[in-house]
Amino acid sequence: MLWDLDGTLVDSEEYHWQSWRDALEPEGLSITYDQFLASFGMKNDPIMRNWLAAGYTPERAVRLADAKEADYRRLVSAHGLTALPGAHERVTALHAAGWKQAIVTSAPAANADVMLRALGIARLFDAVVTAEDVTAGKPDPQVFLTAAARLGVIPARCIVVEDAAAGIEGARRAGMKSVGVSRRVSLSADVFVRSLADLPPDAFDRLLV
Repeated sequence: MLWDLDGTLVDSEEYHWQSWRDALEPEGLSITYDQFLASFGMKNDPIMRNWLAAGYTPERAVRLADAKEADYRRLVSAHGLTALPGAHERVTALHAAGWKQAIVTSAPAANADVMLRALGIARLFDAVVTAEDVTAGKPDPQVFLTAAARLGVIPARCIVVEDAAAGIEGARRAGMKSVGVSRRVSLSADVFVRSLADLPPDAFDRLLV
């Protein structure tokens, strides 16, 4: 099982929105909420290329993204996180049943560490693959294939759970089954639900038949 983190296991959208705004404002920059939503699932460098346009330089992008992520981690540490409905129960049940599980996220490793500790579920995962582990972000399949290799599971026996179109497309390119979870949009996944709480108990087993 390959789990996305932000928006799939936890709703941290408001923290990301706040920290991006606070990082960009001192530079005289602003983004719309739609621009923010369109960045979901992407690594920070392509996000910065899109938002900074002609003002993009690698150094400026790193500086702004680092400031944003540090502020995001501060918010998580100060206020905590709550798992989305059905997330904690599903991950716990799969762990108990012997499924190998990995976190597969476009976020920096420091973010993933803070989030998993805040949720209290780090021990349930056998691997964590983050932005630093790959050279290309979703929808490139590299992040999913890296996770499968670390788990020792062939791609055809992997299931990706994602809340963004880029992640679902990445799963398809990796040759993996997918479960899309989103309250906001519909996703072209093998199985799509509005909440993990809506998944039938045997949903994952049936995908691998």
